[in-house]
Amino acid sequence: MLGAAYVDKNVAQTDDFNREFQELLNTYCWNDIWNRPGLPRKTRSIMNLCMLTALGKGPELELHIRGALTNGVTKDEIKEVFLQVAIYCGVPASVEAFRHARKVFEEDAKK
Repeated sequence: MLGAAYVDKNVAQTDDFNREFQELLNTYCWNDIWNRPGLPRKTRSIMNLCMLTALGKGPELELHIRGALTNGVTKDEIKEVFLQVAIYCGVPASVEAFRHARKVFEEDAKK
């Protein structure tokens, strides 16, 4: 979902302190949940954008915006997600989400 460069970077940063946590993430989150057949990855990405925005988890939201783009979510769909979240989770949460999305889009445009 996040690409080989992201995976390689995280593997390189694994040490004795975080090894078990990385294994948990790789097995439970990235494999067991993301590979379930019940929902397409695009839908899972949209759900994550909603939840991370509602929780105010900006750095993690940026990561999942990139993943959502990889999973076929368009910029217009991301915008619609954040507009919807504004109504149900609050405008300040969406203001932050739009800021994080703009940062991701600008970084991706420079590549």
